[in-house]
Amino acid sequence: MSVQFAHLYALLCLGVIFFQIALIAGAPWGAATQGGAHQGAVPPKGRLMAGLSIPIVGFMGLSVLSAAGLPGLDWPRWTGWVALGVQAMTMALNWITPSRIERQIWGPVTTIMMALAGYVILI
Repeated sequence: MSVQFAHLYALLCLGVIFFQIALIAGAPWGAATQGGAHQGAVPPKGRLMAGLSIPIVGFMGLSVLSAAGLPGLDWPRWTGWVALGVQAMTMALNWITPSRIERQIWGPVTTIMMALAGYVILI
């Protein structure tokens, strides 16, 4: 079951990455990200932040896949723990954001991601 949960987690990470790419490209989703400070497209600084998050989320997905024993990925176990910690922080921030729509969308998504990563790392 751990491998399936890791695959689902990685798939959700890909979804987050595609969301960030859309923000960089100018998608009008500012209200649903980065605290909801911007209506419409996020400004250049927000696009930079979206771009910086892409390798972090990619690292998280790959580290959880490695922790599940995916062939070809033999990363140190601590990388999974780092991913779990970042995921916990992301989940908490998405639940306390001032943006209602961000809480409604990303709160549940990041909670599911936390549960999946937690199962893989802790079980």
